Amino acid sequence: MTHRRRSLRTCFPLLLFLLSFVPGPSFAAEPTFRNPLKLDGADPWVIVHDGWYYLSTTTSSDIRLQRARRLGELKDAPSQVVWKDDNPSRFRDLWAPEFHRFNGEDGPHWYLYYTASDGDDTHHRLYVAESRGDDPLGPYTFKAKFKTDPDDRYYAIDGTILKVDGSLYFLWCGRPSTTGQGLYLSRMSNPWTLTGPRVALPAAGFGCAGVREGPVTLQRHGKIFLIYSACPADTPDYKLGMLIADPASDLLDPASWNQHPTPVFERDDEKGVFGPGHNAFFRSPDGQEDWIVYHAKSGTRQTYADRSTRAQRFHWNPDGTPNFGRPLPLTSEIASPSGEPPEKQ
Repeated sequence: MTHRRRSLRTCFPLLLFLLSFVPGPSFAAEPTFRNPLKLDGADPWVIVHDGWYYLSTTTSSDIRLQRARRLGELKDAPSQVVWKDDNPSRFRDLWAPEFHRFNGEDGPHWYLYYTASDGDDTHHRLYVAESRGDDPLGPYTFKAKFKTDPDDRYYAIDGTILKVDGSLYFLWCGRPSTTGQGLYLSRMSNPWTLTGPRVALPAAGFGCAGVREGPVTLQRHGKIFLIYSACPADTPDYKLGMLIADPASDLLDPASWNQHPTPVFERDDEKGVFGPGHNAFFRSPDGQEDWIVYHAKSGTRQTYADRSTRAQRFHWNPDGTPNFGRPLPLTSEIASPSGEPPEKQ
């Protein structure tokens, strides 16, 4: 018995040595990316179409798109100008471009909604351009200027689309408002025409007396979630609030929109993330995951110059409301959206 024990002790190191040459199971590392997707990237909008991601942000003098097969590759993707206007009434300070796809009599087209002015801030108005075919990259032709008030007198920015059971609505940030500039809603007769009255939607500022802007919507679990940005965009307190409505209600009645009592996305000083806001939503290429894209600042200085584009996955609460969590720090390795093609070798 003693001899056997000595033999096992003698053979065990040899066995470990031999096993070191046996290949083990191979596990591919889960693909990840880091924010920001774009350093100078305010007011981001992301679409996923035909296996491509497209990213647009405010560039002021024109409207551009970057595209890539993987979300993390957008940061190195070339930027392509898809719209530039030479009309002096609308060729300055182009902000917050959004791209929406609608089917027409001659097939699908992309509609580019954007803010522009002649250089005078009070002259900011909302416009739409239409693609010739079904390519987000265009080419585009000018389609219309939105008449957001009967006499076209008032400031209007940050237009977005809401489609509910075949009815089309336009949401934007406008003046006058009890908060300086607030949220408005109007029905649409087609993707480029407003019809009927505009309605002001009261929205909380959570301590900020001023801005309510950047509306965007989610529809899930039998509810419409209107996410908006509160507080001035050049401050670290910029944040997201939420209104909730039943799609079967009269959406032009302000009483149909219920205020969520607290901000749904805001600064995280410990993680070094300030002023997260003006967001959009998209789904992973396989449609299984929900993602939020937004801009945020890395410091507390009051400036518009340090806003960068960031993205992260979000989830849903048991009561059916969205849970955006906390904004992730720039040091986070974020798992790439599901359904993306393999990384380039």
